[in-house]
Amino acid sequence: MVVPIWIAFASSTHENVTILKEGMQWGLGDQLVRNYNEVLNQKGGFSQEITATRMFINSFIMAFGIASVKVIISSMSAYAIVYFRFRMAVPLFWLIFITLLVPLEVRILPSYQVVSDLHLTNTYTGLILPLVA
Repeated sequence: MVVPIWIAFASSTHENVTILKEGMQWGLGDQLVRNYNEVLNQKGGFSQEITATRMFINSFIMAFGIASVKVIISSMSAYAIVYFRFRMAVPLFWLIFITLLVPLEVRILPSYQVVSDLHLTNTYTGLILPLVA
């Protein structure tokens, strides 16, 4: 189970020519720092204007933002439904539960239209809010 990961890591420490001539490598090479520096700092992506380091940072911001907001909102709504006795508690619970069954693909276009109307396109907020809702 660890062997494929080791082979991928060990091969990543060799030059491209070595991999092309000899195939995947078991032993470590001497190009570790150079290869990883090139991968993390070379501009790429669709626009050739972003580095892998920036992509990691963007992914972290998105994951942390979505998870944080979802946990806070879920905790508050669960507390209200469980500990406060009000007439619409059961229907509200089922309404929340049913909205969880709506797939993301169904909400993409309306979510984009709302984000665009609020002028939040190309922002972290515009990416996080539709996935939290």
